Amino acid sequence: MRTPLIILFAASLALASCGTILNPRNWFGRSEPAPTVEDTAEEVNPLIPRTRRGIAINFGKRKRDEVDTTTLITAISDVRVERVPGGAIIRATGFDPTLGTFNAKLVPENDDEVAEDGVLTYRLQRNTSGIRTNSPQSLRDVVVARHVTDSMLLGVSTIRVVARDNALQVRR
Repeated sequence: MRTPLIILFAASLALASCGTILNPRNWFGRSEPAPTVEDTAEEVNPLIPRTRRGIAINFGKRKRDEVDTTTLITAISDVRVERVPGGAIIRATGFDPTLGTFNAKLVPENDDEVAEDGVLTYRLQRNTSGIRTNSPQSLRDVVVARHVTDSMLLGVSTIRVVARDNALQVRR
């Protein structure tokens, strides 16, 4: 009885230390810089609220949920994907030179959260009170997480998180 337990324990230690895909800790690697896409389509007026479908027009009946007042965070410093039962948790760390950042979230690029060409892309957005700081020592870290299910990860080889100044991606 002791021999099978010792063999099972030794095999699990060997599997946990190996660098193969059998080890759950190796399903997604470290974050790496990704190319950013310059948004040159039009200038954005921050005074006009936007929805997912475009500019919000108020005809007397406006729902609060439709108006999106978030903007992209300045930069991303780290992206990690942690496996959990039934899916994964995407955790992104960004920094912002404004005080009063709140309501930070990872917003999918596409509405249905289906990977395009094996890439699942999110934008790190937040609301802010707009008080700017001047020194790099006063930058504020913002940590945001989002749960994705196993069915959403089917066919995904890269998870990409976009900020205003940079983008980071994690590959399988």
